[in-house]
Amino acid sequence: MITAAAARAKGHIRKTPLLSSPFLDDIAGRPVWVKAECLQHTGSFKARGGWAALSALPPDQRAKGVIAFSSGNHAQGVARAAAAHGTTAVIIMPADAPQMKIDNTRALGGEVVLYDRSSEDRDEIGARMAAERGLTLIKPFDDPQVIAGQGTAGLEIAEQAATLGITKADVLVCCGGGGLTSGIALALADRAPGLRVRPVEPDGFDDVKRSLKAGTIQSNPRATGSICDAILTPAPGQLTFPIMHEHCAAPLSVSDDQALHAMALAFQRLKLVLEPGGAVALAAALFHPEARGDGPIIAVASGGNVDAAVFATALSRFA
Repeated sequence: MITAAAARAKGHIRKTPLLSSPFLDDIAGRPVWVKAECLQHTGSFKARGGWAALSALPPDQRAKGVIAFSSGNHAQGVARAAAAHGTTAVIIMPADAPQMKIDNTRALGGEVVLYDRSSEDRDEIGARMAAERGLTLIKPFDDPQVIAGQGTAGLEIAEQAATLGITKADVLVCCGGGGLTSGIALALADRAPGLRVRPVEPDGFDDVKRSLKAGTIQSNPRATGSICDAILTPAPGQLTFPIMHEHCAAPLSVSDDQALHAMALAFQRLKLVLEPGGAVALAAALFHPEARGDGPIIAVASGGNVDAAVFATALSRFA
């Protein structure tokens, strides 16, 4: 499915670069390579899953329209893919999502429906609206085609690592529900088994870490309270959890301050603009002792859709 998604994505999804800086290597104490998914269409890896899901639908089903729920990145990926396929997209977004993400989703043609993530259930809203309007629900991470689409980033990492002569590395992946993490893990297990995937989450929202330790799906006790909005999810997915349980190494978590610091360093040293949730993997590579070892690190910079005020905070505090 990942290989097929990659074939359908040709000409529609960017192959993003692996970037490095000796300054970041010095901080981490080992070589660090950054997979710049912030340079993807719509500013995040979610363009991959959105395109994979829309392009896989039967034409008659796709023509009726789709619905998705997202804090912004999946929203933009689905809206872009829907517009390119000549169909409509209803996007259910939390009212506290960054305004940039709400505005961009509308600009891409998505019909935005806002909800309160602390008191309303987005799954219930999505299921109800899908039934009422005959729309196909494209889940943000717990969907086979979405996972396959995100896995195309793993195919690229395997190819790029081989070109660089990297046969063993820790691949740190920003992790919410696990779509990107599980997709990359599946791709690397097949194409580059020496590259081990480690999920990275915000402190206090480490449901994947606790789930992998317990062997069963664990939920976060709260839905808000971190600036890493892009990866605040209730729990790992029913599809993503067993994949991560089989293929991922020990997870990591980082603080909001560490994410902001990584954003500033990415801007200074790589000229990349990252959002907090898209910077946690790099933050773990730079600041987390458990991420340190003998070989290189590949950190996936999963998105760059950040409001100006948050980005300014990162630069003013750490640049």
